[in-house]
Amino acid sequence: MLYAGSLVDVMQNQIGPAFQTATGYTVSGISAGSKDLASEIKGKVHVGDVFISASPKVNASLEGSKNGDWVNWYLTFATSELVLGYNANSKFANDIKTKPWYEVITEPGIRVGFTDPATDPKGELVAEALADTAKSKNLPALTTLAANKSDVFPEETLVGRLQSGQLDAAFFYTIEANAAKIPTVPLTGVDLKATYTITILNNAPHESGAEAFVSYLLGPAGLATLSEDGFKLVTPPKLSGSGLPSSLQSLTS
Repeated sequence: MLYAGSLVDVMQNQIGPAFQTATGYTVSGISAGSKDLASEIKGKVHVGDVFISASPKVNASLEGSKNGDWVNWYLTFATSELVLGYNANSKFANDIKTKPWYEVITEPGIRVGFTDPATDPKGELVAEALADTAKSKNLPALTTLAANKSDVFPEETLVGRLQSGQLDAAFFYTIEANAAKIPTVPLTGVDLKATYTITILNNAPHESGAEAFVSYLLGPAGLATLSEDGFKLVTPPKLSGSGLPSSLQSLTS
């Protein structure tokens, strides 16, 4: 499985083990920014069966002959809002809880983290939030923050950096903040979210196992876990493209 870095906790600690127990299939996974993973799929850096992205747009980069014909279809199954998470022990914690988010993150000395817009849809959404708010609130400091590459970190390390105190605040999706028990505040003034999709890559070496995983994730047990974790479910999952395996047809009806 190749999956968005924001899903590390739910896949490694919940869905993966439960799927193995329920079906007997073993699961191995690689997590990173969705755009990064798509590039690695096209470059044949990783051989995968299932690809879970945090943005439908990423699938387009794997469709068609010019992109290697890796993806013919995908199912959109859940969303999660972009929020600002913070370390409760940070000296800026009270400001984050009581002041507008867009003012606090430019205070002198605050350490803020986000992911790379070039490799991760979440980083792209953060850049959009900063740009839109800089314009609407006339806050050029947000534009400066967005351009500061020292604030960019890999998606799979961002939670740990915040929890260890290396960062005072960072941008997350609600579901990953919930899983890590990170307190958050909403990004008032913007409405941005991850939109999660799942597909089976063409020429997947373990087709039957891949179909079993998709069926489990989007079946009663998997959806119950996602709902408990704070995902907003797309019910039924929305099919894009063609060629959905017959064993999965019932998921969309």
